[in-house]
Amino acid sequence: MSNAKVLPLLQPEVEPCCPPLTERPLTADEAERTAKMFKALGDPVRLRLFSAVASHEGGEACVCDISDVGVSQPTVSHHLKKLKEAGLLSSERRGTWVYYRVEPAVLAAMGQLLTKAAA
Repeated sequence: MSNAKVLPLLQPEVEPCCPPLTERPLTADEAERTAKMFKALGDPVRLRLFSAVASHEGGEACVCDISDVGVSQPTVSHHLKKLKEAGLLSSERRGTWVYYRVEPAVLAAMGQLLTKAAA
């Protein structure tokens, strides 16, 4: 029997990259950051990988559990790297495997970006 304790995850303060699109025009820097996120998700394989990680039980997924997306393992690794570079995923190596997770603030920030500004 294990003595390991399950600790609650702390939700970081949400710091959206940008205000809602309906609030005001984006600055050049805001548009650059936002475009990187959406460009990374613009590929169907990357979107499937992102969705697989985001919806995986426990909020994280081993690369071994999500690599069945119809492309080779090196291509999966390439796409996961692009998602990490865009700030959409983080990863942690545990022995042989790499585990990926979507940062909670990322989903919240993307949602805020696409919502209508409060009146």
